[in-house]
Amino acid sequence: MAGKFVLKQAKNGKFHFTLVAGNGQVIASSEMYESKRAALNGIESVKKNAPDANTDDQTAG
Repeated sequence: MAGKFVLKQAKNGKFHFTLVAGNGQVIASSEMYESKRAALNGIESVKKNAPDANTDDQTAG
């Protein structure tokens, strides 16, 4: 099963999303957004930018 974005509204009225793998594991979570539209824009940004994203490994060693 493919992964999915899960959009939720917090008790404080703000919106956030998680990226959930096919096995149900959360693999990424967003910041809090003031509006649903902003959260949806965040999802679209991840979809657009993630395929070309490089890994910046800043661990020692």
